[in-house]
Amino acid sequence: MILQATNRFNRLKFGQQNSFQPITTNAQGKLVVPAHVIIPAIEGDGIGPEIMPQAQKVVKAAIRLAYGLTRSIQWLPLAVGKKALAAGKQWVPDDVVETLKQHHVFVKGPVDTDVGGGLPSANVQLRKRLDLYQCVRPVKVLKGVKTPMKEDKTDVVIFRENTEDLYKGIEFEKDSPLAKVLIFTLNHIFPVLNKLFNAIFKTNHHYIGDIREDSGIGIKPISEFGSKRLIRSAIQYAIDHNRPSVTLVGKGNIMKYTEGAFVKWGYEVAKDEFPGKTITADEFWKDYGGDYKKSQAAGKIVLQERITDAEFQDVILNPQNHSVIATMNLNGDYLSDAFAATVGGLGVAPGANVGDEYAMFESTHGSAPDIAGKNIANPTALFLTMALMLDHLGWKEASLLLSKSIETTLANGKMTGDLARKAGVKALKTDEYSQAVIESMEALAKEKPKDTSAA
Repeated sequence: MILQATNRFNRLKFGQQNSFQPITTNAQGKLVVPAHVIIPAIEGDGIGPEIMPQAQKVVKAAIRLAYGLTRSIQWLPLAVGKKALAAGKQWVPDDVVETLKQHHVFVKGPVDTDVGGGLPSANVQLRKRLDLYQCVRPVKVLKGVKTPMKEDKTDVVIFRENTEDLYKGIEFEKDSPLAKVLIFTLNHIFPVLNKLFNAIFKTNHHYIGDIREDSGIGIKPISEFGSKRLIRSAIQYAIDHNRPSVTLVGKGNIMKYTEGAFVKWGYEVAKDEFPGKTITADEFWKDYGGDYKKSQAAGKIVLQERITDAEFQDVILNPQNHSVIATMNLNGDYLSDAFAATVGGLGVAPGANVGDEYAMFESTHGSAPDIAGKNIANPTALFLTMALMLDHLGWKEASLLLSKSIETTLANGKMTGDLARKAGVKALKTDEYSQAVIESMEALAKEKPKDTSAA
């Protein structure tokens, strides 16, 4: 289903184990997944303590129905954020990070983040420290879920660069000494240097320093290395999953040497590393008349580009024209939520953060403290995220069973209050909805003999 984009994870080897063991890697860097595996789980804040146990319960059922007793998961609870602080540890404890590295794959619930100050995001720290450079977010219409769209055509996988852009950027507060130095440099020194370099190197760069003195300053880096490895994964994913196109999204008409460079590097990756497998939009229209079915039949992935603001329009008007999207951190953050809105919101939006060695699976919604403890939270996004994790482990039968059961449950009008109100059906409590998903799995499992091998 997903997360075969990184080549190192395309082939998984399973070991026969008599007891629960962590995931390891072999000499080729491939995951070695025991039949009875230990997976760390960060419960999170707010609704996290409610939805995480329910997600673990449905995963247990999916594995049992798919494989009998030949496979299972033992969850290893870990704490970050406020719970770590309450235990006298760091916001993101070093020993927790080391444990995550030892197990390679983990799941995470929503962790509170201070806005406008305070401690940094635990998510951002984990992404940086584990080099989880791909934020992979599939967004797909689910039958039964009421959406704001007249036509349900959204089926896209967004690859968002996870470690650069504003996540690796530096900010300087208004009136701080460094902000004043930077503003003076940009307003008075850079214009002089620009004229000098234009004269020496015969260039024509235009720069006028006109930054207001009362400005805060932010710097965002976009590297060739970081951009290419993200785009490489997106293209490989499209090839592996027979997706018709990859759309490169950036504001390159304004930010030519960061966002514009991202798009340029994307074309370089396609040309240098995927010759014969990718075509440009011009070639697509010239050779295949703009017909994705024809280009797919010829084994070609269409590499196209969109200016960021135009992409937001296309999300609404032509979602069917977007299959895989590759973009930078901030754009990806915005676009992921915008696409999620077209299929019913963050409550049905799964996600994964993936690197070459480690993977973190988490739903994309917040901790929703206002409804915590009321047994009304919607665990669908975390259930779908768990299906992504199972697929990543190579346990595809369980992943597919869980995914289909969620779709069946929703299509039958069984859902929590946030979705039920829009669909005009009776609302289920969190635990009632979980049970409904399990019952759907049990019904689906009877239709096909279960796999009792340990693979």
